[in-house]
Amino acid sequence: MTYDFNADEIFEMAEQIERNGASFYRRSAESIAEPAEKKLLLDLAAMEDEHEKTFADLRAGLSEKEKFTALFDPEGETALYLRALADTRVFFEKKIDMSSMEEILKKAILAEKDSIVFYVGMKEIVPVNSGKTKIDAIIKEEMVHIKVLSSKIVALKK
Repeated sequence: MTYDFNADEIFEMAEQIERNGASFYRRSAESIAEPAEKKLLLDLAAMEDEHEKTFADLRAGLSEKEKFTALFDPEGETALYLRALADTRVFFEKKIDMSSMEEILKKAILAEKDSIVFYVGMKEIVPVNSGKTKIDAIIKEEMVHIKVLSSKIVALKK
């Protein structure tokens, strides 16, 4: 089966990626004892929550034409595919040492990079009037996350 995604479906996938990210950061924070590290992870989770809201708002503002897909999908396979893609490509469950802040940060950096790649690709298929500039802002924030996470890894190694 081929998949032809419309803007509504792309934003739905982006929302799921952000939910997965927030969940990852919250689970990680539960396993860390040091208060400053726990706060960093919870702050990152809150940022992911905000990104999810941004995508939900963008999605709510789409026209019926932007939500339409020409693909015949009576079984809802497209939605299942999108959910699976979002759940397995970015912030997916990996076996990591959740008591190691360095391991958490390394996995978080990889997931943030994956999300940036996804959003750059998404930006190419989302019309300008459907939130392309907001996606740019989220990409920039994800880049800031990588910078913060990277600087924290450097600090841990000192």
